[in-house]
Amino acid sequence: MYFQRQAFFVLGLSKSGCAAARFLLEKGAIVYVYDDLQTERVEQTAAELETQGARKVKKEDLPRMHEVCDVLVLSPGIPIDHPLAVAFKRRARAVVGETELAARYMRCPVVAVTGTNGKTTTVSMLTETFNKGGLQATACGNIGTPMIEFCDLPEESVAVAEISSFQMETLQSLRPHIAVVLNVTEDHLNRHYNMENYIFLKAKLLKNSTESEYAVLNYDDPIVRGFAEKSKAQTIYFSMKERVAGAYYENGVLYFGKEKILSADDLALSGLHNIQNALAVIAAAKIMGIKNADIATALSDFKGIKHRIEEVGVIDGVRLVDDSKGTNVDATLKAVQSMKEETVLLLGGKHKGYDYGKLFSALENSKVIHAVLYGENRFALLKSAREHSFEKITLCEGFEFAVRVALLKARAGQTVLLSPASASFDEFASYEERGDKFVEIVRSLCPKKQTVPDAEPTYQRVEDEETE
Repeated sequence: MYFQRQAFFVLGLSKSGCAAARFLLEKGAIVYVYDDLQTERVEQTAAELETQGARKVKKEDLPRMHEVCDVLVLSPGIPIDHPLAVAFKRRARAVVGETELAARYMRCPVVAVTGTNGKTTTVSMLTETFNKGGLQATACGNIGTPMIEFCDLPEESVAVAEISSFQMETLQSLRPHIAVVLNVTEDHLNRHYNMENYIFLKAKLLKNSTESEYAVLNYDDPIVRGFAEKSKAQTIYFSMKERVAGAYYENGVLYFGKEKILSADDLALSGLHNIQNALAVIAAAKIMGIKNADIATALSDFKGIKHRIEEVGVIDGVRLVDDSKGTNVDATLKAVQSMKEETVLLLGGKHKGYDYGKLFSALENSKVIHAVLYGENRFALLKSAREHSFEKITLCEGFEFAVRVALLKARAGQTVLLSPASASFDEFASYEERGDKFVEIVRSLCPKKQTVPDAEPTYQRVEDEETE
């Protein structure tokens, strides 16, 4: 790209879009910006970009932007089949994302992580493990700061990037030194239409890999295991079930090859899914030359991320757990499986286009004694629950009322679990906002003697993409 002689249209002023606009302005490009959300935050952001040289586009001028600009920079929250993206493609104009721009100019090696669930936790674990082992690692991408803000990192640094399927739609140039694929389960079908498209996007992370790169793949997931057949990268597996050439779990111990790394009891996080995440971290860390002792220490010290199976309070003997990050069926099932007490489950939000049958079938043999259904998709959840003979349900409309109803249903010694299996966008701007509201409600109901722990997030996400 010849920045000084090309015009760019940045569509969507999320953190990702803003970072792309600033990067392009610094390179001397002509930059147009637009977001169809007319919120105070968007207006303020657009005004700030104007002071830096950007040109704000009016709604009536949108139809001609594919004639004015050479490149469309699409924010991850906007689908690739958006009318403006289609118009640019028909005119043979480039359509890229912020992550694609970053991939073209990144100087340091990238360790990229994708998957339906576990990406944020794994990226956080990896970053801390790399730093513990003496590397200069920074988390970026969908987990926190946009990747493009790290284009100038020195070559001795490592960028640990969370990559969502939404970002994959406009990503062509990324060649990670290590590509980690955790799992692929049904999600985002309202965006990607079918599983074939979703799987294709996940596999794109390996598309540019050569024999000098590595793929860390989940051997237990048949879809992910199959990615090795189409990649030139050196494959290192991780597994909960088999003694693979890589990282594996056996008799309560996490190994790499014949080397014992640590006992599962030493992990700060509980749950089989977190053991699996730790195995992926071990495989990537060994490739990067991290010592076993440093890996074990980092994994033992890692306390988790905000809004992921996080205890936020106790009210009259009822434990309250925030898993707002559980935005699909598979994530919610993992949260449910980690519950040791009888549980009242909060489900609902914005529908993502998949069937909830798997969820309600599994709940019958779980600790869940009741489900409170709320939000835009509450009737879809209700229909699925009845089809699978799950009758222990209460139907609500708003989120706050649903939380209060769940507390009334629970008794001392039981748990109220917020793990919605749905996106948050019917009532909230993000799963973080939904989780924060849950904590706010809990705090408002807590007696003074029953405190709610303050848990500050290690990382903040850029957008609600993959988990939303």
